[in-house]
Amino acid sequence: MGILDAFGSLASALLAGFVMLAFAVLSLFVTVFVVDAAASIAGLNPEDGFVVLGATILAGTAILAGGVGFAQPENDL
Repeated sequence: MGILDAFGSLASALLAGFVMLAFAVLSLFVTVFVVDAAASIAGLNPEDGFVVLGATILAGTAILAGGVGFAQPENDL
């Protein structure tokens, strides 16, 4: 039964990775829209590359900040 548990863990890790990647791409698209809308409200007209760069920095830091707490081991008291 140990080998079935290993394949189950592998399958769940791969599925979780794909879901997290999909949410990262979705959050980037939403952030691009928000940055573009905020620039329009402010009366700015930045080039598309700068909008994508700003959205990528914001989305990337949000993803990293959300995952930092999972990197520390649990304390079994």
